[in-house]
Amino acid sequence: MPWPLGLSGKLLVLTILFAVVVEVLIYVPAVANFRLNWLNDRLAAAHTAALVLDAAPSGMVPESLARQILSSIGARAVAMKMGNTRRLLAVSDMPPQVDHEIDMRSVMWPQTIYDAFRTLFDTKKDVIRVIGAAPMGGDFLEIVLDEAPLQSAMVRFSATILIVSLLISAVAAIVVYLALHYLFVRPMRRITANIMAFRADPENPARIIERSGRRDEIGTTEDELGAMQRDLASLLNQKNHLAALGLAVSKINHDLRNLLASAQLFSDQLSSSPDPKVQRFAPKLMRQLERAIAFCQSTLSYGAAREAPPDRKPVALEPLLEEVHETLGLGLDVPIRWIVAVERGMTVDADRDQLFRALVNIARNSKQALESRGSRDPARDQIRITGRREGSVAVIEVSDTGPGITDKARAHLFEAFQGSTRPGGSGLGLAIAAELVRAHGGDIKLVEGTIGATFRLSIPDRAVKLERKGDERASA
Repeated sequence: MPWPLGLSGKLLVLTILFAVVVEVLIYVPAVANFRLNWLNDRLAAAHTAALVLDAAPSGMVPESLARQILSSIGARAVAMKMGNTRRLLAVSDMPPQVDHEIDMRSVMWPQTIYDAFRTLFDTKKDVIRVIGAAPMGGDFLEIVLDEAPLQSAMVRFSATILIVSLLISAVAAIVVYLALHYLFVRPMRRITANIMAFRADPENPARIIERSGRRDEIGTTEDELGAMQRDLASLLNQKNHLAALGLAVSKINHDLRNLLASAQLFSDQLSSSPDPKVQRFAPKLMRQLERAIAFCQSTLSYGAAREAPPDRKPVALEPLLEEVHETLGLGLDVPIRWIVAVERGMTVDADRDQLFRALVNIARNSKQALESRGSRDPARDQIRITGRREGSVAVIEVSDTGPGITDKARAHLFEAFQGSTRPGGSGLGLAIAAELVRAHGGDIKLVEGTIGATFRLSIPDRAVKLERKGDERASA
């Protein structure tokens, strides 16, 4: 069962427990030391009395004087041993037996602490013998006294030290509690309240925690929490943007598909025209319309709707690049040079439409990068596509002589809505191209150290399953 206390309550309880422990650690040696001092005081008084009693001629001390001396000491008897002689200096109401014997010449603290608490809680009227150093070169001095006065003195001392130490501990506990509450509990409450407020409305920038200026672990926690909240808020905004975009694309796709279907009907009628130009361009127009309708049917083919698995066949690269050239509209009147240098007869084991889309998206980015300069020069502005085979891998490079990729765009180059290299760009082109290439088991990356931007597409051939001759004979 969890503690029904908050952090402040637990801190207060722990502070009180620590204060009690400190109180015990102070009180235990203090009361034991008080007992030793009380006994030493009695021995010192007995030492003086022994000098007086021993100085009396022939040891003749009036009984009344002896009783007065013993009363001042609080003892029943005083004796001293010198050599082989043990002399009883004074005696009054000698008890029949001694309950405890204490030798002050050899004190051991564990035993002293035990004896102190035995005396404090003893309910019997014990008689004790206390032994100490003797005057005038004697072996030892001993006194016999009642333990009750010692017990009463220890009770009074305990009450005094208990009250004083409790006051000191209470003040210290309050100071420690307030300090810990200010340094730790209050900041933790602030962080907790902020987390709860952010959870209720994570897209509200006002709910992101503000720095308190602390440079300790709590300050670090605030910094990391603020950074996490900003990242999460940005991610949520991006997700909402994607959801809104998906809805908008679905609506646009519905109407656009109907328009393209109508355009396809018109293009069918154009195919019957005897005009040679129409006969030349009508099939290309038909293919482009069919592609556009297929694109609309897949509803952008990115995000929740995944690409269909590629239908891979050997694709001649040069004719495909010519279609990409025509799709981009890079005719003779456009001041951008289109240069193709691929191995003769090179084929790629790929889905023709998906490879076409990947190359169109990359090449269109190159065209837009060159057009962003404003003035264009055919001798300077070029798009170059090379193709070669490296064993069973087809390598295609699309490069341009544009301004290149910024460091900010490099960090999220192939992420949707993140890797745009120009203002107003959506960043979808490279994301779609990367998805299509990776669906073929290939890889796409930005080549470093080139003029402008160069993207390298590596598409491996499918593995060929070899059958054993025995299997072929059995099938025959």
